[in-house]
Amino acid sequence: MIRTPLRPLARILRARETGENPDAIEAENRAQRHAAIQERARGSARTRLFFMSCAFALAFGTVGAKMGVLAASQPSEPRVQTTGAQIISQRADITDRHGRVLATNLLTHSLYAHPQQMVEPERAARELVRIFPDLEVERLDKDFTGKRTFVWIKKKISPEQMQAVHDIGEPGLLFGPREMRLYPNGHIAAHILGGATFGKEDVASAEVVGVAGVEKAFDHWLRDPANDGAPLMLSLDLTVQAAMEEVLGNGMKVMNAKGATGILMEIKTGEIVAMASLPDFDPNDRPRPLLKGDPSDSPLFNRAVQGQYELGSTFKIFPVAQAIDLKLVSPTTMINAKAPMKIGKYLINEFRGHNYGTLSVTDIIVKSSNVGTVRVAQLLGPDRQRDFLQKLGFFDPTPIEMSEAPTGKPLVPKRWPAVTSATVAFGHGLAASPLHLATAYATVANGGKRVMPTLIHDRSQRGGEQVLSPEAARIAVQMLRQVVVRGSGRSANVEGYEVAGKTGTADKPRPTGGYYGNKVVSTFASVFPASDPQYVLVLSLDEPSTIGAGGESRTAGATSAPVAAEVIRRVAPLLGLRPSTETQLPMVERPLPDRLKLVSN
Repeated sequence: MIRTPLRPLARILRARETGENPDAIEAENRAQRHAAIQERARGSARTRLFFMSCAFALAFGTVGAKMGVLAASQPSEPRVQTTGAQIISQRADITDRHGRVLATNLLTHSLYAHPQQMVEPERAARELVRIFPDLEVERLDKDFTGKRTFVWIKKKISPEQMQAVHDIGEPGLLFGPREMRLYPNGHIAAHILGGATFGKEDVASAEVVGVAGVEKAFDHWLRDPANDGAPLMLSLDLTVQAAMEEVLGNGMKVMNAKGATGILMEIKTGEIVAMASLPDFDPNDRPRPLLKGDPSDSPLFNRAVQGQYELGSTFKIFPVAQAIDLKLVSPTTMINAKAPMKIGKYLINEFRGHNYGTLSVTDIIVKSSNVGTVRVAQLLGPDRQRDFLQKLGFFDPTPIEMSEAPTGKPLVPKRWPAVTSATVAFGHGLAASPLHLATAYATVANGGKRVMPTLIHDRSQRGGEQVLSPEAARIAVQMLRQVVVRGSGRSANVEGYEVAGKTGTADKPRPTGGYYGNKVVSTFASVFPASDPQYVLVLSLDEPSTIGAGGESRTAGATSAPVAAEVIRRVAPLLGLRPSTETQLPMVERPLPDRLKLVSN
């Protein structure tokens, strides 16, 4: 911009020639310059005011629009946001069949220290020991005053503990976000859930990994982001599980047993509705495994899946059902059950020295005759007997979805001579888990069609192999019903629920060989209702002993059977089963060759 001079020379000269005052010219130019400056200032002010008005209008418009959006949106609870990296592990929940939570996640924090940033390390050590009594003040003093630059103090702390550490006011004590696994029901279903712990971790994140049970078996699935947080739905019913664990725990105390296990399974689907092993543990505070001694002494030991027991007379229904299926015998076929029976150099006797003489096939099961069962097994022959037990699943681990399942492989004799065939027929010489037994009974009760156990709800199963004819399976269930009506299982009878089952008492083997004289495993395997089988319950007590009218007793009829009855009495209404008036169905007699009407030596 060219500025006009205040005293232009040409005008000054003309003014002097005409006698004008040159100072008037300067004053006029100065006034014009000031007027121009003021005009420019007014224009600049107007521009600033315009832009400020636009800015205020935009700001208030944005706030108003946001308020309108919030007013029109659905209300929701505010979420607390934390600084730092996102937790790596977003592990899916585990629920029961009704969607009730069995395992979930809890946002918490870890506690660590940067000793070089600490102002009063000795005081901080003393205050931390006051908050966490399991810490050692000497160890903390050494860590805080030494050369270490990083110290883990606690991998997870509660909000109350976090606030108490805050109150110490030590800048070198720092917190990291954590997602920990929480089991809100404590001990309930502990062995099935297993537990979880921290895997890879740093101060800003931690990976939660399963260490046992379904947590380990489905670890990859539970951590897979592709599932979009969908829960893993188990076949368990939390209410039924809690009821069975309560009854089983009380029964274990009353019967003075070392341990106990119970399995409740749907027959048609193979779904496990409840499965318990006692003693148990709290997966929120999982104990350390035993490093020596008997594994079954640890509360971590899952007796239902990992236990390998000779299951005694519960096996007797298998050779009998197979013989009926092959039309070798019928329920009324008379068998020579005279005791003792000699096989090679071995004698087979009856419990408490009984000698039943001649029994029908039905009464062999009702009276639990060892000799009578061996006679039936001899009709089958070792090869057919072995093949049938293999089809029932007694030679392989159960396919249950638990990390412990492979460890429960049955102990099967390598050779199968006549004496092995005889002892296995009445439940000795072959050791399997209670879950194996429950699966086999479910197969018999399922019209002879193979059942595969599962812990996943609504998992579609392919049709199982038909290992037994439906008619033979129906007759076998009727025989088991007679055991409860008038046999060794009378203490398991629950009015209105038509319980059918078989008792089994087996001496416990010594680790050094042979058997204990006063230690047994008592088992009651049952099906209910007998007229329309829907559920299988297998209940087993380890080293039970009870005092009755006849003195001390360890038999299944006096120990496991009454506990099983109480379990059925408690859980049947929870399962939606109504008590009914029983209708006795007649046994079906098949035409048999005359030579099989009486089987003897």
